[in-house]
Formats: sequence, C-alpha cells, structure tokens
Amino acid sequence: MIRLNDIIDKTLSYYPDADPGLIQKAYVFSAKVHKGQTRLSGEPYLIHPLEVAGILCDMKMDTASVATGILHDTVEDTFVTIEEIEEHFGAEIASLVNGLTKISKISFGTAEEKQAENFRKMILAMAKDIRVILIRLADRLHNMKTLEYHTPDNRKKIARETLDIYAPLASRLGIDWIKIELQDLSLKYQNSKAYLDIKKQLALQTKEKEEYISEVNSIISKKLVEYGLKAKIDGRPKHIYSVYRKMKAQKIEFGQIYDLIAFRIILASIKECYEALGIIHTLWKPVPGRFKDFIAMPKLNMYQSLHTTVIGPHGRRVEIQIRTREMHRIAEEGIAAHWKYKEKGDIGNKYDEQFAWIRQLVEWQQDLKNPREFLETVKIDLFPDEVYVFTPRGDVKQFPKGSTPVDFAYSIHTDVGNHCAGAKVAGKIVTLRYQLKSGDTIEIITNSHQRPSRDWLKFVRTSRAKTKIKSQIKTEERENSIIIGREMCEKEFRKRNLNYAKLLKSDELQKVAREFSFQTVEDLIVEVGYGEISPRQIINKMLPPETVAEKTFEENDLTKLKETLGREGRGGVIIDGMTNLLVNFGQCCHPLPGDKIVGFITRGRGVTIHTLNCHNVAGVDPERKVKAKWRKEESLHPVQVKVVCEDKPGLLAAISNSFASMSINISNVQVKNMNHNKAVCVFLIQVKDLKQLDSVFSSIKKVKMVDSVVRLRKG
Repeated sequence: MIRLNDIIDKTLSYYPDADPGLIQKAYVFSAKVHKGQTRLSGEPYLIHPLEVAGILCDMKMDTASVATGILHDTVEDTFVTIEEIEEHFGAEIASLVNGLTKISKISFGTAEEKQAENFRKMILAMAKDIRVILIRLADRLHNMKTLEYHTPDNRKKIARETLDIYAPLASRLGIDWIKIELQDLSLKYQNSKAYLDIKKQLALQTKEKEEYISEVNSIISKKLVEYGLKAKIDGRPKHIYSVYRKMKAQKIEFGQIYDLIAFRIILASIKECYEALGIIHTLWKPVPGRFKDFIAMPKLNMYQSLHTTVIGPHGRRVEIQIRTREMHRIAEEGIAAHWKYKEKGDIGNKYDEQFAWIRQLVEWQQDLKNPREFLETVKIDLFPDEVYVFTPRGDVKQFPKGSTPVDFAYSIHTDVGNHCAGAKVAGKIVTLRYQLKSGDTIEIITNSHQRPSRDWLKFVRTSRAKTKIKSQIKTEERENSIIIGREMCEKEFRKRNLNYAKLLKSDELQKVAREFSFQTVEDLIVEVGYGEISPRQIINKMLPPETVAEKTFEENDLTKLKETLGREGRGGVIIDGMTNLLVNFGQCCHPLPGDKIVGFITRGRGVTIHTLNCHNVAGVDPERKVKAKWRKEESLHPVQVKVVCEDKPGLLAAISNSFASMSINISNVQVKNMNHNKAVCVFLIQVKDLKQLDSVFSSIKKVKMVDSVVRLRKG
C-alpha cells in the first residue's frame, strides 16, 4: 500500500518545483469525505485514490494531475460538488475532476448505440484536456489490479472494455507499460485458462531464458565495444498477452513460438543507432520483412526506434529494438514524457502532432450522426497497423495497413477524394484498390466528372475516407430523391386539382411534414422519392376522407414511381417512351448504344440501366424493371478493352496510336507483364456506341503482335 509521503517523494523526484502542500491538502480533503467508505475487498476506500495518484507519479504527471488522482472519486461517490472542489482547489483541478466524473458514468457494456454515444463524450473530454484520459487510465489500471473482488460477469465485462478501449488508448498515447499491464490483466479475466497456461510455460523457461539473455547480451556488448559504442542492453521475455495474440493470429501452439525474447539497445545518438543496426546485421542474419525504421518515420504518438528480427545464437529468432535514451524515455512514458509544467499544464507546440488523431476524431464525430458509424471510426483509429508513404513533394503520410489510393486522396482534401479517378505509384498507374506499401510515392489523378462509388466502401480503410464517401453518396441520393419525390407529388396533386407549387409555400404542407415527424417539407419530399411515403398518404392528411374516397387508385406505389420515372433520361436513354429522368448506368456491365438494355428503379438514384444479359438484373424484382431503349444522339460512354499482345518495346505506343487515329480518348491504362513475353493491357476508353467499338477492335487487330482484343464487363 502506497502512503502520502511516498507520493510526495515520487513527485519531487522528477519535478522539484512541485507543490507538496497541494497534494497534502487533496489527501486531507479526500480522507475526510471518503471516511467510512470501503471497497469490495473490504479495504478503506482511500487506498484506491492513493494508488491512482501513485500510478500518476510513475507516469511523471504534474502536481494538478496527482492531486486530481486523489480527488477523482469525491464528486461521484460522496456528497461533494464540483463547486466545492473549485472553491478549495481552483478551476483547473475542478475541471479535471468534472471531466473524470462524466467519464466514470460511461459504461461500455451496454447497447452499441449507447456505447458509441458514451465514447463520443469521452473523446470530447480528451480533446479538452488530455490529462483527463491519462488520470482515467491510471484509475482503470488500479481497478484492473483489484478486479478479482467483482462477480465473474462483471470481471469479464470490465476486462472486455479494457481490452477494446483503454489498452488501445494507452498505446495511442505511447504509454507502453500501461498498455502491457492492461492487456495482461484483461486476458487474465477474459480467458483465465489461456493466461495461466502461458504464464506457466513462460515460468518453466525462466532459467533457460535468463541464460540465453545473458549469452546474447554478452555477444552484443563485446561487438559494440569493438566499434567504440557504449550502450545499455536489456533483454526481456515477451508479455503474456502478446504471446497469446501471436498464438491466435498464427494458429500455433506455445512451443512453436521462437521469438519469445526481445532486446533493447539504448545508445547516445541517432548516428550510433544506425551503426549498431549495421553491427547487429553483420553478427546475425536479419529476417526478411521484419525491419522497421520508426526513427526516420515516427509513429503518430511520436514513438521512435529501429526494429529488426534476426536469427540469433542456436538458430533462435531474436527481436531487437535500437533507440536513443530520449527515445526510450518517450517510449516508456508516452505523452507524459513531453509534459511541460507551466501554468495550467500546457504541452509544447512541438508535440501537437500527438493530438492530431484526437482532433480528427472530434471533427469526425460532428459529421457522423449515426453512433454506430462513429464507434466504427474510433475502432479503426485505435487499432492502426501502419504503412508510411510519400506525397510527390516528399512529405510522409501514415495510413492503416491495407489503405488504398482513395484513402490517400481523402487525406489530402475531400474534393481530391471525391474526384479521384486514378493513381500513380512511382510513376506507374495502379488501380484504386491497390494496397499502399511503406515507401510508395503516391500521385492522385483527378477528374471533375468522377464521383464516389459505393464500391469504394468495400476497400477503403481509413475512417476519414469512409465518412466522406458515405456523406457524398447520401448527399447525391438526397438530391436525386428530391427531384423524384417532387415529380411524383406534382402528378398526384394535379389529379386532385391541388396546386403543388402553391402548397409548397404554405403552412399546410409544413403541418403535414410535422405529422410525419419531419422538420421540413423537403425531408418529407425526400422520403417520397425514396418510396417510403406515397403522395396519396400526404393527400390523405390534407383532404377530408370522403373527398379522397371519391376516386380509387389501382396503381400501387411502385407503379406510380414508374410513371413518374418514365421520362427521357440523361445519356441518351428513353424510358418507356417518355422523357426527363434521372438515369445511371450499371458499373458492372457498362452498357453501350447498340446493346440490348433494361432499367430498374434504384432507391434514391432514379433508374439504373444494365445490359439485358447482365447477371445483376436476373434477381431483380420484376415490378422494379422498366423498358428502356437508346435514343439517337451522340454521347460518349466508358468501356474497358483488354488487349493481349507481345511484350515488345513500342507496342503500347502503337496500340495507343491506333486509338488516337480514330479520335478515341484513353481515360486510363493498366499494363501487366505475363509469362512467355506476353503483356495484358487494359484500356478505359470513351466510345459513342457498339458500332464504333467494333471499328476500334478492327483497328487494333491490325497492329502487329496483337494476339486478341476483347470488351471487359463484370455482368
């Protein structure tokens, strides 16, 4: 059990200018208001806030934070008010206690929507003062250490939220030792059998590990001394949760894990770090793909180190981290290592980057009204497995593993993302689905006519990209639905001799909108366009029942929608012989004038045109199908053409010239080298109709060494 004097001594050891009187005052106040209270263990309640303050001292936090650790439960668990805290300890500590009191009421084991909304509040509290979450982490760590006194169900629930939320937060804040303790303790109560088995296996190897650590340590030390490098070397077994996670991820047994020991080499300068890396790689063979340079490209939480895995003595894998003393301090203490003990505990501007992800979460939570979407966003950003890529200007950007050029485009600007038509990596065109690799230099190709596709949501990884794509699609769907809904209402209102334009400006339609629980008439019209509400339902609210009953309608809502949509569409398509319709073309089959086509009504998007033999049309509700045919007009349509040819210099230029001779525009080209000196070229071109495409095929087939040319479509 930690005592008040221990806390004061610890604080003064790293912060000689600390105010011990403030800490003592907080202790006296807390002891008074918590008097008579006990924890589930039966111990006096005061032990808990003292232990939390002790953990904050281990984090080297400022005096206000340590005092708040002692006071953090006073408002929640006693009759003390925030006003009393402010009166006795000032506005700064009152603000911290208030933030912690609000967070303490958060329960993550509830329904998903409530869980997301609660986490939203915690993110906002973090953004206001990062110390709130640091104190909360200390509180959670001590609670996890005493979790055995809870019921089995509560233990699992608390352990689950610790593993899902608090351990990743500690990681993002760079406080590695807290993350490790939280993960191990969570596993202990989440899966006690696995925890005890791994702990037992590690204990059985203790003597062997100590001998191996001593051997490796001696070899590294002697070699570094030979080159004039003075270093501190630590060898340590991996912690229990990291072993468990590796066993699960690779589906292997404990005995199949060979890199159970990690070494840290701590030196004086960055130059020495790279020298040591070279020495290690001359000593032992490095494992391919296991080297990471976090010195040149630090993590978002400012973590810096060189990571490598080598085949060490006796053929065993050894993980080695090389860093400077300052880097080691930051790796151990995280964000608290940068704390500047100024008035109000400000942190220097130099470390603003560490808060960038928090500010982003705050920004996105304002855009995301759906709590589930917000929680998904948070989880993506709490579990990053990073890749580092470069902009054409040489700036480094960090992304989760699996990110694509679309993620990169949205990181630059929303408009760049919305109009992203392609990308180049190291000067070569890649698909939008291409997964970014560390070291790639990315250049985005934009097109003002390009719009986000729902398909993008299947492969983008970053929360920013997902949020912006959904927002843009929703905006476009709403605009389309307003047009469709308005036309449906105008037609139905005319049948009743009602003036839609006049009613639109009246209070009567606004009143109807409110009866349907919408704030505006526009929201009501959008739902009509979506097919959720029919124009007749609106009329029923406006006219007496006997008036409405005078006419019967045989058409169902879908038939009415067909009639409204039965207009001439954009892109030269006639729907059922009528005009003026929102038309989209299927991205699966890319229909061209000359193809046999059919349309079907798409929620919020008018009519989508497909080729008659497209597989996506087969399973569509017949009621949603509408007749469609091409109108005689000249407009351009995208089509993909695959050319298989010899892999010879100048052949791609010859094929491109063949397109140019027919005034065909090439929007994109991808080239893949195959075996046997063959190459596959996929061109995205713009043509008027099927007849022109046939002419293009004939022209390309005349190029020497072209084996075949075909039209690509998914349908």
